Amino acid sequence: MKIEGMNHFTVLSSDLEKTKTFYIHILGLHEGYRPPMESTGAWLYADNQNHSILHIMAERPMPESAPGVIDHMAFSATNLQSTIDTLKQQGIQYKLNRMKELGVWQLFFHDPDGAKIELDFPADEPAPAE
Repeated sequence: MKIEGMNHFTVLSSDLEKTKTFYIHILGLHEGYRPPMESTGAWLYADNQNHSILHIMAERPMPESAPGVIDHMAFSATNLQSTIDTLKQQGIQYKLNRMKELGVWQLFFHDPDGAKIELDFPADEPAPAE
């Protein structure tokens, strides 16, 4: 067996519409095809992907301890300043790091149910105006 890449992440949601809105408006994902299933949920896609990268499940009980054994999910992203502006407008707290050796920007924040998200921005992105 050989791993060829990451297929998708699945997050649990206590409020499907709130979670979808968060990932669509904050991360720029869009809702797409989800095959008929007995459970309620949504599949979200990035513009450059032909398969879903985030699944939302809404009918499972929320774990008492989030995030469990998975610490966070990370996405490659662009336009650091615009992303920070959006987070500020939505009142979402974040932490910004710059990896000294690589220069990559790492932006961390949480979804409405506490899932930790990392967005990685290229090293050539300018420092954001704070």
